[in-house]
Amino acid sequence: MKFRQVHLDFHTSECIENIGIQFNKEQFQNALKTGRVNSITLFSKCHHGWSYHPTNVGKMHPHLEFDLLGAQIDAAHKIGVNSVVYLSAGLDEQLAVRHPEWLIRNKDESTTWAPDFKTPGYHKFCMNSPYLDYLCSQVKEAVQNYDADGIFMDITGVAPCYCHACLAKRRAEGLDPFDDNAAMKTAEEIYERYALAIRNAIDEIKPGLPLFHNGGHIRRGRRDLAKMNTHLEIESLPTGGWGYDHFPLSARYVQGLGMEYLGMTGKFHSSWGEFGGFKHPNALRYEVCLSAANGAKCSIGDQLHPNGKMDMATYELIGAAYSDLQKKEEWLDRVESVADIGVLPYEAVCNEFSTGQTASNNDIDAGAARILLEGNYLFDVIDFSSDFSKYKVIILPDCVKLNEKAAEIVKNYIAGGGKILATGKSGLDIDEKKFLLDFGAEYIGENEYKPSYFMPEFETDDIKKTAYVFYSDGEIIKPCGGEVLAKEVDPYFNRTVEHFSSHKHTPNSDHSSGAGMIKDKDGIYIAWQIFSDYAQNGNIIYKQAVCYALDMLLGENKTIKTNLPAQGVLTLMHQADKNRYICHLLYASPVKRGKNVEVIEDIIPVHNINVAIKLPVKNAYLAPTGEKVEFVNNNGVCEIKDITVDCHQMIVLEL
Repeated sequence: MKFRQVHLDFHTSECIENIGIQFNKEQFQNALKTGRVNSITLFSKCHHGWSYHPTNVGKMHPHLEFDLLGAQIDAAHKIGVNSVVYLSAGLDEQLAVRHPEWLIRNKDESTTWAPDFKTPGYHKFCMNSPYLDYLCSQVKEAVQNYDADGIFMDITGVAPCYCHACLAKRRAEGLDPFDDNAAMKTAEEIYERYALAIRNAIDEIKPGLPLFHNGGHIRRGRRDLAKMNTHLEIESLPTGGWGYDHFPLSARYVQGLGMEYLGMTGKFHSSWGEFGGFKHPNALRYEVCLSAANGAKCSIGDQLHPNGKMDMATYELIGAAYSDLQKKEEWLDRVESVADIGVLPYEAVCNEFSTGQTASNNDIDAGAARILLEGNYLFDVIDFSSDFSKYKVIILPDCVKLNEKAAEIVKNYIAGGGKILATGKSGLDIDEKKFLLDFGAEYIGENEYKPSYFMPEFETDDIKKTAYVFYSDGEIIKPCGGEVLAKEVDPYFNRTVEHFSSHKHTPNSDHSSGAGMIKDKDGIYIAWQIFSDYAQNGNIIYKQAVCYALDMLLGENKTIKTNLPAQGVLTLMHQADKNRYICHLLYASPVKRGKNVEVIEDIIPVHNINVAIKLPVKNAYLAPTGEKVEFVNNNGVCEIKDITVDCHQMIVLEL
């Protein structure tokens, strides 16, 4: 897989004329050279349903008079640039108006994406319809007629449907056609059939051609879905709704699946479909470096103007980011992450085991990743198929209740010497009656008071012996031999019309309802849903409490210690074939612009960064410059001081 890719959107209405009229082979090639691009995704069929080449299956755009896809592929290949062919799988608007009976339907018979045909927008197809055969024919035609280096299928995924065909399928199987669980079962079967049909359609002509099905998110805990692809692409445009927390969280799960993957961002200020929108060059530089630091190749989204002319300002922007990446590739390929901590995400538990929960609360996993990033911990995001023994500590965040099978896996890990950090309802049985892990405590139930207070029994530089408000849902636990690290203290009363005090909530009373943080042989338990609340409120005491617990569990076994500021990102990658490790240090500080948009504009270098790494190092230098780094080996710890991080710094450690 190539490191420097562009995803060139081309969703173009039939209301626009002179399609591709300004396409020029040399200008197209010059743009790719300027952008230092070595792979580009090009359109066979767009969301509007138009093909950008002659077709015997679909319909060529009515205002296109030549084979645009063929001309683009030929131009790219002549300068050594790969060409991946894109087809919109889920959307095909020109066909939707002719075959509305093939569309996904909600229970009220409305359509998805656009709810009806009075609202501007696309309508999504059900693959349990003749549309699947039509789509397979389009794929075969594209693979047969063009020298594609891969296929990208867009707008896919498991999608419950209540169209007449799906209702009939469930009735024939004796299922309640309107039951949500039955609808999900049907959706899983239909998606599997779709993925197999597309794979077979490709393999009839070019066996093994790379294939990716894009649904906007890689579902944690669904390795079966991931393996329907030859590689993975993490669509994660920070300003397009994903935010800057999404990619690190997703990447640290995907990098453990044993598949090549890339991070997909965009050149846009906001998101897809934005003509004339540009992010700051420093933002794109940072996002490319973030992919590199997490072991990913990179793809940058662009959108071609209907006239077919490449925008050179865009490719100068992309080229500035990719020129930096190009110099670093030698230290980025075939790497594996090193981590002390495994996060067993709420989403993975919901997807892998029947726990009676849904994975709709993304704040839990995002909050866990945010605290670990800010605390400079090396961590992976795992699932129950991961090798737990790799990790010194595993975090069960907020709502990871355990069934019998899950509990057995966790207990085997603990028996091998591992430790658990659990919060909220994590570690409980499915019915929330008891702990299945030994934290030296008995579970009593939910605390009726909200908020309640965290009263530590310890002190650090950041945490003093006072009452800290915890806004999230709390649990009441009774100590039974465990070491109480903090108490849970109730307020005088909950805030109601009849009882309220001051502006916001009632102060703490002298009554402790139980332990707020407790430690025993299996690890440490914190009695609040602390991670989701950190994602929502950012209360710094949550981070400080979690870091205290993690440092206690890790002890002297922490692989890296550093003074990188909280907005930094730390990773450690092992490049086994070169017998070296690469320590990545990134720093940028997103700021809020408008109401809900985070942007990066200024990159402020940070100086005097120190790292202490538990590795037997014989040589250290900065990449790609090769500048030697002074270090001291101290009892197996390589100590490096006074590093400067200007967006991204790589320290290469040869053993």
